[in-house]
Amino acid sequence: MSFVDYLFLFAGMGAVTYLPRALPLLYLAHRRMPQWLIEWLGLIPVAILSALVAPLLFADAAARNVALGKLELLVAVPTLLFAVKTRSLGGTVLVGMVLYWVGGMMI
Repeated sequence: MSFVDYLFLFAGMGAVTYLPRALPLLYLAHRRMPQWLIEWLGLIPVAILSALVAPLLFADAAARNVALGKLELLVAVPTLLFAVKTRSLGGTVLVGMVLYWVGGMMI
């Protein structure tokens, strides 16, 4: 491939990546959205985070079976309680890392 081909390739990849994100923002920037849509959109980050974290906490990696005794789940419970109590992101990360390290040494 020539330099111009690569240039067109990178420009095309940038357009394909940027346009699907920019067009809805431009379209919805000055429009009033219904309240139900705003509330529904507010649930998306929680749903995505749950979908990413739940398999790590509750499922066995090889067979995709429910495994409630995993170290990650055992560490997540006190870490979640610490996070709810203190609302400190840095402290929560530190507590989670220490508990995971200690739990890994004990198991």
